Amino acid sequence: MDTIQYLTNDQHIGIVYLNRPPYNPLSSQVYKELFTLFEELEKDSEVRAIILTGKGDRAFAAGADINEMVNLDGADMMEMSRISRLAYDKIESISKPVIAAVNGLALGGGCELALACDFRIGSPTTKFGLPEINLGIIPGGGGTQRLPRLIGQVKAKELLYFGEMIDAEIALEVGLVNKVVESDRVLEEAIEWAEKLAQKPRIAMKMLKTSINRGTEVDLQAALDLETACFGNAFASKDRVEGMKSFVEKRKPQFVGR
Repeated sequence: MDTIQYLTNDQHIGIVYLNRPPYNPLSSQVYKELFTLFEELEKDSEVRAIILTGKGDRAFAAGADINEMVNLDGADMMEMSRISRLAYDKIESISKPVIAAVNGLALGGGCELALACDFRIGSPTTKFGLPEINLGIIPGGGGTQRLPRLIGQVKAKELLYFGEMIDAEIALEVGLVNKVVESDRVLEEAIEWAEKLAQKPRIAMKMLKTSINRGTEVDLQAALDLETACFGNAFASKDRVEGMKSFVEKRKPQFVGR
C-alpha cells in the first residue's frame, strides 16, 4: 500500500494509519486502499478490533485531496464519490469494532471517515468540521446522513450549514466523540479500548453491531425483528454457552469466536 500503513499486535488489534503526513489528504488511491485493507481485515480471524488514525500530530485527515479534485469534471467526481462510499460503508459495516484515534484535524472527508467508525477518541488539538458549504458543495461521503444520526438533526444542521470547525470539548458535549485525552495519549487510549473490545465474544459483537447499525435504518418493528434474529444467532454460539457457564462458575470466560 502506498498511502496506508498497517500494523498489528499480539493482542489481536489492527492499527491502520493514513500515511500522507502532515495532513493525510484523502484521494481515490487512499479510498481504494482502505476498502481493500478492510475487506482483508473482515476475513482475518486474528484481528478482533481495529484502530484508524493518521500519521503525525497535525491531522487525522484534513479532507479530500484538492490537488486531485480541482481537475475533475462531474463524471470524474461521481466516480471518486463511488469509490469513497465503498470505503466508508466497508468501515462502518465491518463486523469488528473500529475506533478512530483523532489526532488533530478531521475535516470534510476526514470527519466523514471518523463518523464511519464505531468510536472516536480526541485530544485538545482535535478539530472536527464539514466545511463543504464554503466551497459551494455539500458533503458527499455520508456527512449529511451519519452526522444527524449520531448527534441529532438540530446540531448537525448547525455544523453543516455554517461549515465551521468545533474543538474536541464541544464535540464531546454533542456526542461526536466518546472521550478526550491528552494529545500524547490518543493512540494509547484507543489501544486500551481496542484491547478490551478484542476480548469480547466475536459473534455477539458482530450481532450487536449489526443490530444497532442496521436497526437505525428501518422502522421500530422491523428493527425489533432484526434484534430478535441477531439475538438468536448470538444465543446459538458456543461463546454464549461459555459466557453463561463461566458466570455461574464465577470465572473469567474463555471465548473462542464460535
